[in-house]
Amino acid sequence: QVQLVESGGGLVQAGGSLRLSCAASGRTFSMSGMGWFRQAPGKEREFVGRITWSGGSSTYYADSVKGRFTITRDNAKGTVYLQMNSLKPEDTAVYYCAATYSSTLQYGYWGQGTQVTVSS
Repeated sequence: QVQLVESGGGLVQAGGSLRLSCAASGRTFSMSGMGWFRQAPGKEREFVGRITWSGGSSTYYADSVKGRFTITRDNAKGTVYLQMNSLKPEDTAVYYCAATYSSTLQYGYWGQGTQVTVSS
């Protein structure tokens, strides 16, 4: 199993930047990828982006964040990052990282989430 801990959330003004971190521990060597999701109040959880865990860092993003958010990883540290630029009030949400061992992208392990609030 893998344990995930997010950090880096906070309050930022619109147009600003934040970097979230997701530290993974445990059975990370066999993960196939990690993803970021978010959930705003009263809304369903939505996909933000993902990155492969081994080999080349292949990434994929939701249209709503493409060009503003970037996911990177540091395998040596067991950490995935979500760099968020040009933040908008609609980016306000609890952000979660998740891990998958499956090529079908079924995320079975989740962190506790970190709050991001973007003020207008």
